[in-house]
Amino acid sequence: KGLDRYKDRAKYIKVAKENAKEIREKVLKYLMVRRTRTEIEKYFSDDLKKQKLKFPKIENPEAIFYELNNEEDKIFNKTIEFITRKFKYARYMPLLYYKGKLTQPEELSQRNMGKFMKILLVKRLESSFYAFRKSIERFILYYEKFLRELEKGNVYVSKKYTYKIFELLENDDEEKIQRLIDEDKAKKYSAKDFRKELKQDLKQDLETLREIQKLWRNIKRDPKLLKFIKMLSSHPILKKHRLIVFTESKETCDYLAKNLESKFPNQVLSYSGGSSAATREKVIENFDARARFPKDDYRILVSTEVLSEGINLHRSDVVINYDIPWNPTRLMQRVGRINRVDTAFDRIYTFNFFPTKQSDSLIKLKEAAEAKIHAFMTLLGDDARILTEGEPIGSHELFNRLISKKTITGEDEREESELKYLQIIKDIRDNNPDLFAKIKRLPKKARTARKNDKKVNSLLTYFRKGKLQKFFIVSKGKPQELDFISAAKLLETAQNTKREKLGKDFYELLDKNKKAFELATIEEMPELKMRGGRDTATQMLKILKAIRDFRKFTEDQELYLRKVMREIEEGGLPKQTTKRTLQELNKELKNGLNSLRILGVLQKNIPSDLLKEHIAESAAQTSGPREVILSEYFTS
Repeated sequence: KGLDRYKDRAKYIKVAKENAKEIREKVLKYLMVRRTRTEIEKYFSDDLKKQKLKFPKIENPEAIFYELNNEEDKIFNKTIEFITRKFKYARYMPLLYYKGKLTQPEELSQRNMGKFMKILLVKRLESSFYAFRKSIERFILYYEKFLRELEKGNVYVSKKYTYKIFELLENDDEEKIQRLIDEDKAKKYSAKDFRKELKQDLKQDLETLREIQKLWRNIKRDPKLLKFIKMLSSHPILKKHRLIVFTESKETCDYLAKNLESKFPNQVLSYSGGSSAATREKVIENFDARARFPKDDYRILVSTEVLSEGINLHRSDVVINYDIPWNPTRLMQRVGRINRVDTAFDRIYTFNFFPTKQSDSLIKLKEAAEAKIHAFMTLLGDDARILTEGEPIGSHELFNRLISKKTITGEDEREESELKYLQIIKDIRDNNPDLFAKIKRLPKKARTARKNDKKVNSLLTYFRKGKLQKFFIVSKGKPQELDFISAAKLLETAQNTKREKLGKDFYELLDKNKKAFELATIEEMPELKMRGGRDTATQMLKILKAIRDFRKFTEDQELYLRKVMREIEEGGLPKQTTKRTLQELNKELKNGLNSLRILGVLQKNIPSDLLKEHIAESAAQTSGPREVILSEYFTS
């Protein structure tokens, strides 16, 4: 079963990648221009030099293992087990115990709240022991308050203000609670409306929380903080360079800044969601290379996710992820703050912290760190989708992504780019204008042949219709459509390659490609919206949609029919004209569905000068004659 799941997953990933490539080639390339740094460096190196710009080199992320002793490791593992298996999160999903009827969205909202709280504890545990302890304290407090209210006969449920209500209860601010209830932002239920299991599970959860709290009372040291301080004092990069330290937890941020300040006085600045505008200005002055009035007051910036976007921090060349960025995209965003084209640095460094058991072997440290991540992911099960914020990532895959340069750049350096061929054309234009003019004057339907390594003869044809361009290749079977890169790689050849004779089956293969292109352009015509009701326009469109196989029509007839359908859809034809035309179409349909005869009815009743001159942009993209631009025959 495990092997079957692996095969299914491998198949899913393969199909997903193929679909992504097809979407990129057939949709996105017409909507957006994608340019990676690798492409720019490779194909526009001269332009970069002229403008005195450069991209820094991205070093492979370095893993920092903070080592848990035997007791810490045992408690760490037991805690993961508690918060993912034993803890029910009843206080955050009370409506699941409600005796009344729940809507599906209400039930889903409650289950999601439980999942979110589970993820919160998992993240806090890995972020810092301090943040985790504080979270457990709060959980205990909220559970105690919930149970006290339950004893009084009250159950408060709020989709948005769950925490807010209990903060108000703690401050005895019943007036604000009542206001929330009156505004329907929180709802007050009677305890009698809930099953007895709610109280049982709440008490069991509270007992589990106190058990976890008791476990952590014996943990006196912070191995992660100790490791970090040691690295800051000894590592050749970390002890001298300006550093950006990211964490997802505000409490970890405050705790870390406080402890680092005691070891490195007057060097540490912290920034989180609650920081002032003055602090933000200090961040810009000390870490943004474009600051108007740069200062050197701080060397270490500790920040939450709030600085991962929006502010440039490229007076630094080092990003340290103090807790695991479970969603690898976050890693790219964080490093993006220092990975700027106008940075003064030649290299960018990244460091990631991972929990592990004590060992003298680097290999065993890595294995233990992966095992910890595996424990998180496995015990969370499907909820790991929330943790990784998308598709579940295997523990080994996640670890490897977080120590991979590709994750930071977001680029696959092996990926082909159309810029390669654009550069070849540009070089010919600039350095060999005679050859460029010769290529430009090549007649349509140009053809050639050369030998290839395949065992069968095949034909590659380049077609155009309006702005639409397509490539098809065919041998013995059905024609296959190629994206631009695949077609260009097949067409690419040395200048002195010998030309061969066209094969006897050239025209047969060309005809197959032509038919494939005709079908493809029919399939890609925009769908017209069918309005409801049985009005005249709707009935006409239904008839015309039935004859949309345009292969029997000339180019002019096809364009005419497209215009008619567009005008009918947009209500651009006079009502009397559409009414009269529909009557004659219905008469014609009694003799059967004949595309050309129906077209004749249209042309008789709707003259071309009645149609507007403009055509919708979507139509313009594929209007005009189908053209064979060139073909290359590959002989075996």
